[in-house]
Amino acid sequence: MSKKRVLFVTQEMKPYTTAGEISEILNQLAPYAYNKGYEVRVLMPKYGLINERRHRLHEVVRLSGMNIIVDDDDFPLIIKVASLPGSRMQVYFLDNEEFFKRKQIFHDADEQPFKDNADRMVFFCKGVMETVKKFGWAPDIIHCHGWMTSLVPLYLNKIYRNDPIFEKAKLIYSAYDDSLAHTFDRDFFDKATINNLKNEDLDAFKNGDEIVLHEGAIKYADALISGQIDLNDTLKELIDNSDKPNLVLESEEYLAQYLEFYKSLLEEETES
Repeated sequence: MSKKRVLFVTQEMKPYTTAGEISEILNQLAPYAYNKGYEVRVLMPKYGLINERRHRLHEVVRLSGMNIIVDDDDFPLIIKVASLPGSRMQVYFLDNEEFFKRKQIFHDADEQPFKDNADRMVFFCKGVMETVKKFGWAPDIIHCHGWMTSLVPLYLNKIYRNDPIFEKAKLIYSAYDDSLAHTFDRDFFDKATINNLKNEDLDAFKNGDEIVLHEGAIKYADALISGQIDLNDTLKELIDNSDKPNLVLESEEYLAQYLEFYKSLLEEETES
């Protein structure tokens, strides 16, 4: 029996970034799944603060060279790869000089959010989908971590679901308290309507005049996880009230809980 494949899509991962809880979780969860017999790949942005020499990144020429359109402009996508220290597991980095060369992640030196964070998010999420297609590697589970990944569930279900690479994938969205949606301009919806999407396809990402990334991701995901034990009550309620399979982390010993959840979703797929 072939190994099941798990694709982690994340905005952060230690040791490449150490900004927060997501970095720590991915640093433990991805190699844990790999060591338990899953075939694992990780996709994340290649921020300018990531030291390529220290972490031994190198370009994957066969995957690079695509252009990703954001707001009618073309941006080249460069793919780099490294092995996670202490593991043979590979981490792939999506790079673009316009979006990721700067030495900070989401805020400038004065702690102000970058004005193009929405553009960077659209570029990353579409880049993820196109990169996996180019891999020719069909994931069984796609597990998204962080607000920057929240368009991936929409793109999967509205654009890529019928592609043979994605047609059997179960998408899990882990919700965390963080989000910079409140700093986005209203033109976010125009930028995010890639390919043949219409503006109304993003209605789940709107709450009146507010942009709500987690809510949109929850609508389009196949399954949900409370990404942190102390998740805020609003997000907890959204997850509890959804009709999706969901996991609430119950203790600090959460790694085994994740894999049990993966197993239950894969068994569901087999039964159906």
